[in-house]
Amino acid sequence: QVQLVESGGGLVQAGGSLSLSCIVSGSTSTYRMGWFRQAPGKDREFVAGISQSGSTYYKDSVKGRFTISRDNAKNAVYLQMYSLKPEDTAVYICAAAVGNMYDLWGQGTQVTVSS
Repeated sequence: QVQLVESGGGLVQAGGSLSLSCIVSGSTSTYRMGWFRQAPGKDREFVAGISQSGSTYYKDSVKGRFTISRDNAKNAVYLQMYSLKPEDTAVYICAAAVGNMYDLWGQGTQVTVSS
């Protein structure tokens, strides 16, 4: 069974940076990969995605501040986050999709941005 394990979360001041990693137990090359987040009391929301060919797409509010990348040789996906804001505080969750739907999920890593 494929497993996704996130790391890299933590506490940072507003304006700071964090880098998240997601390691997949199988090969990532066949998956479209993404990052989602869920804040307390809110629905899970899409943050960023990257296709098998490397095309990227972002939630409007993180464009220019977050960068998603992948390294298929390391079975890894990354999310580099800059200029963090308190409203970015959430559990960040890595996901993988073979078809149209994201159907493999990690446990998540907490990101807390203090004002």
